[in-house]
Amino acid sequence: MRVRQLPAAAAALLLAAGLGGCSDDPAPVRTPAPAPASADPTTATGDVRPADRTAVRDGGTLRWAVDGVPATLNVYQGAATADSALLAHALYPSLFRPDEHGRLVPDPDYLEGAESTPPGQLPQVVTYRLNPHAVWSDGTPLSAADLAAQRAALSGLDPAYRGGHPAGYDAVDSVAQGTDPHEVRVTFRQPYAEWRSLFGPLYPAAETGTPTAFDRALTGGRPSAGPYTLARYDAAGGLVTLTRNPLWWGDVPKTDRIDFLAVPPEQRLDALDQDRLDIAPLTAAVDRAVPAAPAATSTTAPPAAAPPAAAPETAAPEAAALALRRAASLPGVTVHRAAAASLTQLTVNAARGPLTDQAVRRALGRAVDRRRIADAALTPLGLPAAPLGSHLLAGDQEGYRDNSAAAGPADAARLLDGAGWKRPGGRGTRTKDGKELALTLLVPAGSATARRTADALTADLAESGIALKPVTAPAETFVRDHLAPGDYDLALFSWPAGPSPASEQRPAYAKPRPDPDGALAAGTNYGRSGTEEIDRLFDRASSELDPAARLDLLQEADVRIWQLGHSVPLYQRPELVGVRSDIAGAGAFGFGWPRFQDVGRTRPS
Repeated sequence: MRVRQLPAAAAALLLAAGLGGCSDDPAPVRTPAPAPASADPTTATGDVRPADRTAVRDGGTLRWAVDGVPATLNVYQGAATADSALLAHALYPSLFRPDEHGRLVPDPDYLEGAESTPPGQLPQVVTYRLNPHAVWSDGTPLSAADLAAQRAALSGLDPAYRGGHPAGYDAVDSVAQGTDPHEVRVTFRQPYAEWRSLFGPLYPAAETGTPTAFDRALTGGRPSAGPYTLARYDAAGGLVTLTRNPLWWGDVPKTDRIDFLAVPPEQRLDALDQDRLDIAPLTAAVDRAVPAAPAATSTTAPPAAAPPAAAPETAAPEAAALALRRAASLPGVTVHRAAAASLTQLTVNAARGPLTDQAVRRALGRAVDRRRIADAALTPLGLPAAPLGSHLLAGDQEGYRDNSAAAGPADAARLLDGAGWKRPGGRGTRTKDGKELALTLLVPAGSATARRTADALTADLAESGIALKPVTAPAETFVRDHLAPGDYDLALFSWPAGPSPASEQRPAYAKPRPDPDGALAAGTNYGRSGTEEIDRLFDRASSELDPAARLDLLQEADVRIWQLGHSVPLYQRPELVGVRSDIAGAGAFGFGWPRFQDVGRTRPS
């Protein structure tokens, strides 16, 4: 069994980024690919000003807002954040990178090609052809030693390595040099379909070859291999500075220097207005705006102090609307909008009260008008009201299909009547054995998007005779005090959508197992429902090398999840990014991430 363990801290980060919390999750850039026929045409796949290198000036400095200087640049360590990943994309190789539809394609700066043995041929061997010009910043070429050391660190075979164990590394049997130093042969002990997700980012063997090296915080002063190198890492001053890598073999970076500045979300609109930032994620700045936030827009005003702290519950849709209008009116700034690679869902606690009945859980799935919910959440942000019909794939991802009909008859009332929850006269809240069908809805505190969603859900379920009471919890306790112990009925939060759904999504739906004490160990399956069949479908999809057959297995797993009543997919998380209008190659990246060497200021027209 291969699963990606998602610690509570990471889940909390997803919660915050997913519904407008403290983290805006930066993400990818590629030349736009044609939308797959199965994708929802109304769903945005990224909003980035194309980077025409001939029109981008050489030199200069870019100022990019981040939440904070991360404790480490090693994304596989527990202290890593979304900002760790953003910086790692500029500093370290990824053999593959996702395009705008979540398809992993070779990055020619690091990989000339890669080929796996065909389906049915065992053992599976993947042969990588590394770019012979690719070198670490100390001049050492990328080699099989780097891949072998990273596999050892992330496979879980040696407990001395403290950190995550991403799916797939434990399936690798050996890593060896091929016919020459630039060829690497990776042999798997069992087939692994999502092998393209491995070795991205890739760290030098000196950083992963021993537990001591791997476990220490990676904060600079050691080899990297990206278009930029680390010039300054000032945690106290809230600044990370990257400069051009003098040994970079690819397209010369257009910008001399990038300053990543720790700027709290509530200060970013002022910083853009006062020309102190060039690129700023704004999802949280808009979504968590509070009524007391200053509305000044003068570019001649002195720098504004941070607004006074306000209780998260004071965030209001009206304040968010004002913040969005202000962002859109900033002179010389363009607000880019896209659907992020993150799925917002209504998770149903199957271990609680009336929700232990599968029929009631399925009725919930049919009672929710997902288009109405998406409209309430996304339309105020200027995004299409595109509802989700899959637990595993985003609407702009190749292979997406709406499987919601698998939940059963569209008439939720019939399912509830059959489960014994009656509604005499067709009005009011349903009852059974003298008890009302009244549920709590756990939502992130301070999020206007979550509040609009909760209001729409409350109205939806009331029409079916289900009473809903929203309760809020701050991001720092949402997982620890509520999701993990199961202290909720329904919960609203986001889950990541990535290019490897078989392994990345499995932990959210894996059947809970008894721990050594006999208690139910849900792991990160916060819905607490699962089946052996769903687990087998994920495992088969992970090892199915034929892409079409793998997708069929994922679709079947999604159908079973709908039938189980585990959760209700609602919409993709909104992503808003403010960018100076003369900057190319930046924006709301969707599934991708920046091609840093192309980002820069355009020449005057």
